[in-house]
Amino acid sequence: MLRIHFTAEDLARTRVAATIGVAAETYHSLELLRENRDDPHFRSWRSALAGQLGPDTRPLTSLLPVRGPGLDLLALMGDVPSLEHAVDNLLHVPVSRIRREFEGVDFHPRHLPWARRLSEGDPEARRELATALRACHHLAVEPYWHKGRPELVALSSRYTNAVLEGGVDLLLRSLCTPLVRWCPPTLEAPYPRKVEVRLRGRGLIITPTVFSPRAVSLLWDPLDSEQPPRLTVPALREPLVGAGPADPDGPAGRNLESLLGRTRAAALRVTAEGSTTTELARRLDVSVAAASQHARVLRNANLITTSRRGGSVLHLITPLGIALLGARVHRGVGAPVNPSGDRP
Repeated sequence: MLRIHFTAEDLARTRVAATIGVAAETYHSLELLRENRDDPHFRSWRSALAGQLGPDTRPLTSLLPVRGPGLDLLALMGDVPSLEHAVDNLLHVPVSRIRREFEGVDFHPRHLPWARRLSEGDPEARRELATALRACHHLAVEPYWHKGRPELVALSSRYTNAVLEGGVDLLLRSLCTPLVRWCPPTLEAPYPRKVEVRLRGRGLIITPTVFSPRAVSLLWDPLDSEQPPRLTVPALREPLVGAGPADPDGPAGRNLESLLGRTRAAALRVTAEGSTTTELARRLDVSVAAASQHARVLRNANLITTSRRGGSVLHLITPLGIALLGARVHRGVGAPVNPSGDRP
C-alpha cells in the first residue's frame, strides 16, 4: 500500500503535468515489454514488438536492471516532449549526476562494463545511448503514439477540469477510482510494498502516462529533495494499436492546409512534438518573429498552448488541435493542461 500524506501547503502546490517526458515513456515501454504481463491494453503492442529489439537498441535495453529500481531518465533527460530535446539534455547532463544515478542499480554482470563507461562520462557512450534511445522510441513508442497520445491529453484535461470545478480535493477523489482512495489528508493506492510518503510542503505532481509498468507509480528524485514527487496514473482505456503517421500530402493534409495555410498547418504538426519558438522557426524555415506570430494565431484558436520552460517558451498541441489533425499525430509526448506551467 502507498500512502501519501498531505498538508494544506501540499494541497496548494499539487498540480497536473501533461507528461513524464519522451525519454521516461520510452524507458517505461521497455520495462513493460520485459515484464511480459498479459495486459489486454498492450497485447497487440507486445505481439508486434516480438523479436524487433536488436543490436541498435541494446545500449538502452542493457541498462534495464536485473531486479529493483531502474534508471530515472526523467531526472537525467527531463520531462520534455521532444526526443531531440531529451537527447540534448542527456549529452549535457553533468557526469556527477549520471554517476550518482547509476549507483545502486542492479545491472546484469555482462553489462557492467558498458554501464561503467556511461557513468564515467565517456562522450562516445553517451552518443551510443542517445542513438539507442531514438531506436527504441522508433520501434516501441512512435508507431503507437497516434493512439496513446489523445488518451493522454484527454485524461490530463479531465484532471485539470476537475481542479477548476472542485479544487484539488475533487482531483484527488477522481484519480483512478476505485484503485486510488482519497481519505483526507491521505491518498492511498495499491503498491508492491508498504510506502509512507510525507510531502512536507513540496506538493505532488500528478501525471498520466501511456506506458505504465504498474497501475500507479511514485517517482521522486532522491538527489533533489526540493522537487515534488510525481504520481503517475495510466491513461489508456483502449488497447494500444499501431499505425503510420498521417500523410501531409493526402486529402486530410491538403484540407488542413486549405483551412490554416501551408505554414500554419506545418506549425501545428510540429507542435505535436513539443517545440520552442526557436525550434519552430528552424523547422518551418522562417524567422523567429514569424514563428512567434504563427504560434500566436494557433494559440488564439485554442489549437496549441504555450508555457514557459526555464528561459524558453514551449508550444504544444491541444486536444482540439489533435482532433483537427485527425488524431493521427504520433510523434512527441504530451500536451500542456496548465498553460501557466505553475499551479492549477
